[in-house]
Order: sequence, then structure tokens, then C-alpha cells
Amino acid sequence: MTDSTLPEGLHPQTLAVRQAIARSQYGEHSEALYLTSSYVQPDAATSARRFANEEAGYTYTRTSNPTVTSFERRLAGLEGTEAAIGTATGMAAIALMVYGLLKSGDHIVASRSMFGSTIKLLGSELARFGVETTFVSQTDAAEWRAAIRPGQTRLLFAETPTNPLTDVCDIATLADLAHNADAWLAVDNSFVTPALQQASRFGADLVIHSGTKFLEGQGRVLAGAVCGPRAIVEDKLGAFIRSAGFNLSPFNAWVVLKGMETLFVRMREQSRNALELAQWLQQQPQVARVHYPGLPSHPQHELAMRQQSGLGGAVLAFDVRGDSPEALRHNAFHVIDQCRVISKTTNLGDTKSTISHPASTSHGRLSEAQRQAAGVGQGLIRISVGLEYPKDIQDDVLRGLGGLS
Repeated sequence: MTDSTLPEGLHPQTLAVRQAIARSQYGEHSEALYLTSSYVQPDAATSARRFANEEAGYTYTRTSNPTVTSFERRLAGLEGTEAAIGTATGMAAIALMVYGLLKSGDHIVASRSMFGSTIKLLGSELARFGVETTFVSQTDAAEWRAAIRPGQTRLLFAETPTNPLTDVCDIATLADLAHNADAWLAVDNSFVTPALQQASRFGADLVIHSGTKFLEGQGRVLAGAVCGPRAIVEDKLGAFIRSAGFNLSPFNAWVVLKGMETLFVRMREQSRNALELAQWLQQQPQVARVHYPGLPSHPQHELAMRQQSGLGGAVLAFDVRGDSPEALRHNAFHVIDQCRVISKTTNLGDTKSTISHPASTSHGRLSEAQRQAAGVGQGLIRISVGLEYPKDIQDDVLRGLGGLS
């Protein structure tokens, strides 16, 4: 359970490579992978104390595991938070947060342009347990303020940028609204990661991650995490996960841990590639609009540059032209189907570029009214830009755009 012996004040880029628990007696240079479901105890009395949480020590991997601990400490170091807790997926991290902190009668205010599964969880599944969610504009602070119910609203929850339209919210403004209402602010930071944006620095209480995305970086495993103060993450969520079993597996934690070592390099390069693609798309006559925070035309461009270290991230979306919903869908499918380099898959954050049609995939389970409220039309295409040569990606998209009338 001992910490690594790193000096204080290291830059997050160094922590992404170095932060972990101390090496074992064998002196391994790469962090060890502990594949075990349980741990042998020195005696019955020690076992009893550890199971009662009266003494530090590993007992059962559903409770904690050394490899998972290394992942948690590394991510907390990157986010600038006191603690982090690993989960099986990003959605498991959100579920852990809401089920671990809220009760029947509580109220959430959330962005209506979040990831489709998040909207489904908050708007439908959670409502069955007596927790109501009001969805508001991502970018209109007045709507957030008006939706807060004094004494009932316990959580404000936003993605920034959003999936897939890359809308950016003012984290500091939402933090003030939440704290004035005695509520928490949670921010999903999966799109730009702490390599570009530390949400806690702007006042977020909790930071959510789908480690499946950019933290891991190569599309190999599923993972999630909640970062925040020890009083919430360890005392409240840690106690809940011991019973609920949302835990991250040691192998997946190890894979993401190694992926995080190249996070800063990947995010910078993929952001540059995304900006180049976004600028090129703006010049194509078949494209109606490009959604990318790195473009000066983006409505929250200046805010994004302040919050995201001057970079737009690696995900963009664009609308193809069409004169009806049917034509828009046909044209979007045509562009996607003509790609021979970009992978046709809904995951994002890989070193390989990916392309998807949000209205029929990530937001396919939502009603048409919910999709329209989120701004997800039939002509919208999302691309997560990887590390390929930028001109090759442009040529791949042009294969489809060139065939549109």
C-alpha cells in the first residue's frame, strides 16, 4: 500500500509516466500486474481489521487491487484531485457517482447534449429510483440557474466538450451555481483528458472518465473512473463500490496505466491533426457546418482555448448537406461507407481515426425529440482523429464527399 517516492510538485506530464504505488521487492521497472482475486492474510486478527477497514491492506480484488491502485493514483495526480476510484466502464463511473451519492427525491441538472447513454441513464433509468433529472442547454448558464431547485438539487453534471457536437460549458460558472445551491458539480472530462483540461482547477468537485477512450488510447479495454476529494471518492463512493461491484479489473487497469504514459504526446498530436482536418472540412462545399472547439467559428472557441490549454482536442463533427432528413441520412451513410482508411466504429480516442453516425449509433436509443434537442441530426458525422498522416484522412473523407450531389 506504500506510495512511490516521487518528489512534490512534479508536472502532470511527469506523473503520467511515473505516478504509481512503490515497486515490489523485485524492483520491476514497468508497473506490476497483480492478477489475483484474493490476498493471503498474515493472521486472523489482521484479516478482521482489514475487512473492517480499520487497517490498510488488500483483502479481495472487488475491494481493491495494487494495479488498480496505481491507476487510481496516477489519474488523481493528472487531474489534480485527492483521490480517484476505478470502475469497469465510463458508464459504470457515472452510475457509481449517482447511485453512491443520491437518494430518492434528489434532483440533477444536466446538459441535454451529453452522450446518449448518459442521457438515457439519467433521464430514464435513474427516474425509476425517484431521482429526477432536468436537461438544459449546455452553454446557457441562465438555464442551469433556473433549473436548480433549492434544497432538492444535489448534482450539476456536464460534459465539456460534449459528445458529439463539442459544445463547451464554462466550468467555473457552473461550479459557482452548484456550490451556491449546496450541490456538487461533476464534469465528464473524457474528450480532452487532464492532458488538456483539469476540470477541478475550475471548481469541479468530481471528474468522470471513460478510460476506454483517450486515457487508454488504443481501443483495447474498457475502463472508467471518478476523481475528486477523498471525503467523497473514498468515504462515500469507496464504501458503495465494496457492495456494488462496479470495479475495474486489474488487467484493464494495467493496460490503461501503460496507455497514460503517452497521453500528453498523443493528445497534442491528435489535436493538431484534428484542427487540420476541421479547417479542411470548412472548405468543402458538401459540408454545411463543422463542430470543433479549435476553430474560431466555434461559438465557445475562446472559452475552450482558456479551459483546454489552447487546443481543441481530437474529436470533431460535421453536418453534410441535404434537403430532407432522408437525404441527410443517405449522404452521411455514403460518406462513412466510402472510407477505406478511417475505421467505421463508434469508439473514440484511439490512435486510429474512427468515424460514426451519432443519430443511429451513440444516440440511437434516444427519441427523435431528444436527438433534436441535443442537436444530433441525421446529417451529422463524428470523427475521432488519430495519428495517421493528415492528408490521407482528408483524402479518405473526400472519397465520400466527392460523390454527393
